[in-house]
Amino acid sequence: MIRNSIEPEILYEDNHLVIVNKRAGDIVQGDKTGDEPLSVRVAKFIANRDNKPGDAFIGVPHRLDRPVSGITVFAKTSKALERMNELFRGGDIEKRYWAIVATKPEPQAGELKHFLVRNEEKNRSFAYDIQKPGSKEARLQYKLIASGDRYHLLEVLLLTGRHHQIRCQLSKIGSPIKGDLKYGSPRSNPDGGISLHARSIRFIHPVKKREIFVEAPVPDDNLWRALTQTL
Repeated sequence: MIRNSIEPEILYEDNHLVIVNKRAGDIVQGDKTGDEPLSVRVAKFIANRDNKPGDAFIGVPHRLDRPVSGITVFAKTSKALERMNELFRGGDIEKRYWAIVATKPEPQAGELKHFLVRNEEKNRSFAYDIQKPGSKEARLQYKLIASGDRYHLLEVLLLTGRHHQIRCQLSKIGSPIKGDLKYGSPRSNPDGGISLHARSIRFIHPVKKREIFVEAPVPDDNLWRALTQTL
C-alpha cells in the first residue's frame, strides 16, 4: 500500500536527524525489487513540507530488515551521517527490541553468545557455539517480559550488530520469532512481516551532545496489543 505522508510515523526530528517508526514490509534503502524505499519517502516528504527544490538529503546510518518494524534512524546532513555511522560502528548506541515467540526460552533471561556465519547466497546467517572460519561474534541479552496463552514477548538488548542476529540467535535456542519462516517459524504472518520490533534507541546526539531516547509504538494488531497492554 502506498502511503502519501510519513508524518504519523516520525518519532523524533531536528535539523540533523529524523527517526521513523518503520512498518514491516518497508525497505530502508533501495534494492533489487525496485520498490520505493523508506529513505526516499522521507526525503520527498521533508522536501515537500519544507518547500525544498528537489529531494532533501537523507543518509542511512543503519538498516532494519524488511520484515522488521520499528525505529529507523536517518541523517539529514552529511555531517550527522558521518557521526552517526561512528556511533553505530563503535557500539555507542543502546538498541532494544521486542520479539514475539511461540516457545518460551529457558532460562527466561540471559545472555547469548554465538559465532555467526553469513551465507550471502541464501541471505541468512548460521549460529555456532564455537568459532568458525569467517564467523563473527554475536552477543545479546534477553528477558521474558510478558506471556499470553500461546505466545511470549521477549525484550532483547543488542550488544553487537550482525546480519539477522536476533532472528538467528533466538532460533538457535529453539525460540524462533513468530512469522520468521527463514529461521524456523512454522507459518508466516498475514502481512508477510515477522514479529520483531525495534522498540527503543538511546544515544548521545552527535551534534547537540545530549542524550536522545526514543520509543516506537508497537504494530497495531491484536497480538501485539494483548502482550503489551500491561507493560
